Amino acid sequence: MDRAELVGMLGDQTAACEPARTALLDGGGFVVWDGSVPSHELAGIYAARLRRARKRGAETLALPSAVGILARLEAAQVRIGCVFSPDRTWAFMLFLADDASAVLACTGVRQAER
Repeated sequence: MDRAELVGMLGDQTAACEPARTALLDGGGFVVWDGSVPSHELAGIYAARLRRARKRGAETLALPSAVGILARLEAAQVRIGCVFSPDRTWAFMLFLADDASAVLACTGVRQAER
């Protein structure tokens, strides 16, 4: 998958799509991993991450929306990708259709300073 393809797939699925698109257009790095995971497993994982983020006060974008979308997909297989802002202050997790033809959801999390 190339950058332009991914930019074109980031619509208004969640509020994190626009900042992820901007990060790509500004030269941020990205990866889409091979393989897929059942959406219900991802929904559980990201629901737990949402609880931890709230507990820690971590800044996120559209994490509740992404969890909801993943939960509603039921047994669908989902591919995972990630976009990084050019300054690496944000990471945007992408949840794509199994054939990587569409972005289903996107969430962002501000990265801790190192």
